[in-house]
Amino acid sequence: MKRRLFFASLILTAGLVLAFSGCSKPHEAAREAAMAAMKKSRAAGAERYAPADFATAKKLLGDAETKVKDGKDQEGKQGFSDAGLAFEKAAASAEAGKKAMIPEVTASLTVLEERWKSLEAIIGKEGSRMRRRKIWQANLKDFQEGLKAARAMVNSDPAAAKAKTLQLNDFIEDYTDYFQNLLPKTRNSSGTAD
Repeated sequence: MKRRLFFASLILTAGLVLAFSGCSKPHEAAREAAMAAMKKSRAAGAERYAPADFATAKKLLGDAETKVKDGKDQEGKQGFSDAGLAFEKAAASAEAGKKAMIPEVTASLTVLEERWKSLEAIIGKEGSRMRRRKIWQANLKDFQEGLKAARAMVNSDPAAAKAKTLQLNDFIEDYTDYFQNLLPKTRNSSGTAD
């Protein structure tokens, strides 16, 4: 009888130990925290606005995974903790990077609008001679919509706004070249073309 009680209590104790310790390894909580921090840094735009910090954090995460695979759970746990901190740093750097980019993009948009006004002045003089009028009108609509979209994106996604301004700048360059080629040659004082 005592033997049965002993084995029953031993089985019960073993069951309780397994229930309270769970089957997870010591690094699992740190890994989950690092993955959550990575998700947060991606949402903050770290891949775009703080790529070096994000890459460092990903390397730390990969190193931690390797340590766990090699059976070094405690080192892996520390590696996951380090990666989590690095992802948090990348998220903070992304926010700072966004804020730093806003004035640059705003200035680019201002220059773009000034160049647009110059192009409109050229078009005013030469628009009647344009052979590509329908194409111009379609592209003009796209340009105006793109400019409006870039303005709307400046604060929320300055990198996308910057990319949009580069596209719009190409549009202006193409049409400025086209219209300048339509302008008649300037004549010098003797009446001959330069």
